[in-house]
Amino acid sequence: MRYLCYNMPMEQDIFNLHKNKVHKVLARSYSVYLFSFLAGVCLDLIFNFRIFNYSLVPILGILFLIIGTVLIIWAQGTSRNLKKENLKKETFFNGPYRYTRTPTNFGLFFLILGFGYVVHSPFIILLDLVAFFIAKFIFLNKEEKILAEKYGAPYLEYKKIVRF
Repeated sequence: MRYLCYNMPMEQDIFNLHKNKVHKVLARSYSVYLFSFLAGVCLDLIFNFRIFNYSLVPILGILFLIIGTVLIIWAQGTSRNLKKENLKKETFFNGPYRYTRTPTNFGLFFLILGFGYVVHSPFIILLDLVAFFIAKFIFLNKEEKILAEKYGAPYLEYKKIVRF
């Protein structure tokens, strides 16, 4: 029986509803990074302005590209293994989530920042910073509210311990 009575969703349906909300918010957050990156590339093509003349800057960019990639892969692999039964605050302390609540966001930030350094683009770097703050203050706050509603007290305790 899919519904208990009068179309009241079962617990699993409620869980999936929250999951879909989180994914929609994250998709919008990631879209901000995509559009800022594309805008930075377009501005770079139009104005062709360079700020770095040092040979070490692309090496730093490659380092950021590697850090961003590893962080995203690590976060995605860890978040798939979240146990939903018997939730405790320790449930959330896996992988990069023990250091930050938003490792994928940081990974995207480092990827785009690294690319901006590699191609010496001030527009990509500047718009990456703008995207980071938009994602943090608009979309990640919405995500945190959904997760708090979804997981309750264990997530709120985790949130007190692990910073953004």
